[in-house]
Amino acid sequence: MPLSSTKSVTSEQTILSRVEIEALFGLPFNDLLYKAHSVHRQHFDANGIQLSTLLSVKTGGCPEDCGYCPQSIRHPTQVANSSLLSLEEVRLAAQRAKEAGASRFCMGAAWRSPKEKDLDQVIDMIIEVQKLGLETCATLGMLKPHQAEKLKNAGLDYYNHNIDSAPEFYEEIIKTRDYQDRIDTLQAVRKAGMHVCCGGIVGMGETRAMRAGLLHELASLSPQPESVPINLLVQVEGTPLHGTEKLDPFEFIRTIAVARILMPKSRVRLSAGREQLTDAHQALCFFAGANSIFYGEKLLTTGNPDVSKDQDLFLRLGLHAEHA
Repeated sequence: MPLSSTKSVTSEQTILSRVEIEALFGLPFNDLLYKAHSVHRQHFDANGIQLSTLLSVKTGGCPEDCGYCPQSIRHPTQVANSSLLSLEEVRLAAQRAKEAGASRFCMGAAWRSPKEKDLDQVIDMIIEVQKLGLETCATLGMLKPHQAEKLKNAGLDYYNHNIDSAPEFYEEIIKTRDYQDRIDTLQAVRKAGMHVCCGGIVGMGETRAMRAGLLHELASLSPQPESVPINLLVQVEGTPLHGTEKLDPFEFIRTIAVARILMPKSRVRLSAGREQLTDAHQALCFFAGANSIFYGEKLLTTGNPDVSKDQDLFLRLGLHAEHA
């Protein structure tokens, strides 16, 4: 099947159909990685990786029912509800992240959407982190247009809001908010003038066609997200998705490769679930076009390879940290 573009979003952005994306997924592994790596080299330093650190500034107690999330009050997990971290706690965490080599500091809060008083406290955190010379990113749930504007005026560089899955699979994992709610937040963020960080989760029991659908939706955002985190489901006991059949690591690498081909100018990030990948699998992900990682010991409430392990892997692979 010819892999010709069939949908034009802008004069510079063309999108393959879902059928064509599935055909990409089905290429022989070596052919797919060669194609993805060739695209990657056209737009990025092939050996440069952008390092981000994610801090949970407000953990647990979320009213949403996302089937993958241990922070939901609807799931019997061991994650306790905590209050918002202090400004000093955030500053110290950001300082440690910078000293470890991170160039972007992301702050996440387990809210459906932020209250105004909470948003004002996060804005103080954003300003404090910026003083350290770090790029700032936040993921706080759904935003109203005026909230997105407040964050932009505070200097927030990136806002993360994932679409999680293909539209047809979405209601299988989340019922407390609609797919359109996520699109509305992304549009508010874009209209406010912030960079968009938007990706999804694989390994939730979806089919390959659904993974193609997820990437089709991401690639169809106009403009495409500057950062695209690809998460591998971290199964936590007590969540509805605990016990889901694990995704073949090579299928995950295929997903990275297809994301790189579809979104050639986006940073494709290895996010949650990276600790499940061997060093060899991560190396293949980098070859396939992943050029950003979450860096540090923990992602919100789940584990992540520690800094020294990442530094050792970078040394062995001849990779280096770079700014976005």
